[in-house]
Amino acid sequence: MRTARGFTLIEMAIVLIIVTILIGGLAVPLTAQIQARRVAETNRTLEDARTALLGYAMTHYASSPATNHYLPCPDTTGDGREDRVGTSCAAQHGLLPWVDLGTAPQDAWGNRLRYAVISAFADTSSGFSASTVFPDMLAVCTTHTCDKTNPDVAKDVVFVLVSHGPNGWGARNVNGNTLAAPSGLDETENLNTNLIYISRSPTKPDSASGEFDDLAAWASRSYLIARVCPTGSDCNP
Repeated sequence: MRTARGFTLIEMAIVLIIVTILIGGLAVPLTAQIQARRVAETNRTLEDARTALLGYAMTHYASSPATNHYLPCPDTTGDGREDRVGTSCAAQHGLLPWVDLGTAPQDAWGNRLRYAVISAFADTSSGFSASTVFPDMLAVCTTHTCDKTNPDVAKDVVFVLVSHGPNGWGARNVNGNTLAAPSGLDETENLNTNLIYISRSPTKPDSASGEFDDLAAWASRSYLIARVCPTGSDCNP
């Protein structure tokens, strides 16, 4: 009669190594899938926020002339509401006023969206119409060294929305904490208060162009006017 023989320690160790390798091989694609879903979710959140900003402008009228419209100001205190000083914005750059807009309060990584707007288009006194022009508009580029007067992505931009992406560098999270500053110059550009914003493909920290994983959406002046002040409307007779 043959007696049953169990696994030796060496055999068990080999089995555990094989299982670990198999699990590790499955974990990487799963992590990539989760990240891709979060990116897609955040892009939808940005698009929803852009649509909400356009809708806000359509339903809010300036004091004089009353046919003009205006956009909301950025949230500078973190309470989800726009901040104004009189009829003007307290600042041209800040966070998305998600409470006023009724949109999602955060991106897929739990961080607030950044929002910048040309102040002239958010003034409740004068507002904007199809004839409104402003000399210094926002610009969207692929690099922080771009020429604002000749950007390679979008020019004459009225407002920009930014998610600070998976790494979240420089973002304010839902608890009100500001995360560590970015190391890449392009991500840093999306945090300062000049008129240039960056939108391009993501790169890793060891890339020649530096780490970048921000996501952005925007509206040019022509895009805004076409949707809020189309030909024949009260602000474009």
